[in-house]
Amino acid sequence: MIQTVMNLSMAFDILFVDDGSPDGTAQLIQEQQSHFPNRIHLLQRMGKLGLGTAYIAGFRWAIAEKYDFICEMDCDFSHTPQDLVRLVEACHQGADMSVGSRYTRGGGVVDWPLKRRVMSRGAGVYVNLVLGLGVKDATAGFVCYKRQVLESLDLSGIRFIGYAFQIEMKYKTKRKGFTIKEVPIVFKDRILGKSKMSLNIFNEAFIGVLKMRFNG
Repeated sequence: MIQTVMNLSMAFDILFVDDGSPDGTAQLIQEQQSHFPNRIHLLQRMGKLGLGTAYIAGFRWAIAEKYDFICEMDCDFSHTPQDLVRLVEACHQGADMSVGSRYTRGGGVVDWPLKRRVMSRGAGVYVNLVLGLGVKDATAGFVCYKRQVLESLDLSGIRFIGYAFQIEMKYKTKRKGFTIKEVPIVFKDRILGKSKMSLNIFNEAFIGVLKMRFNG
């Protein structure tokens, strides 16, 4: 997982959050740090603690470093780095959170099997029916926040660490009265690695949305 952080000069820095990857990820990042010591950062944690907790750890780091805009993205090349500029521009122009959206006008997906398309689309419809979120791509993990948004949220109170994490963050952001803008992106199937999406993860999100709705 990569988190990108930036300041008003539009110079992107990158924070990698690594949960003890056995494939040498941390070592490769450390090699790159020697070439870009002020631009590439590494946060190492012991063991697999969950995607949501990794994001929150990165958010806390970026808040402490006083970055104005904090972005999250996958590191499997499904998200295009060039789109980061458009996400930040959306926040710079007034949005409190911008979402790289596959399902708003102009967005799309490439090389996805039909089953995954149906699950993803269905999840978005379900989330909006239950939560009234008003975000077409509710499960998107390509997001830019203004720092003030993350500072105002109770990050310790975020309950979900899996697939439902992305939904919960958007829901909590909206409930705080912040504005969310969807920016169209074309999402490509991962170049490296294997998707963790499964029916169990989908079911976790299904139940999680109900808990958000009735437990606040």
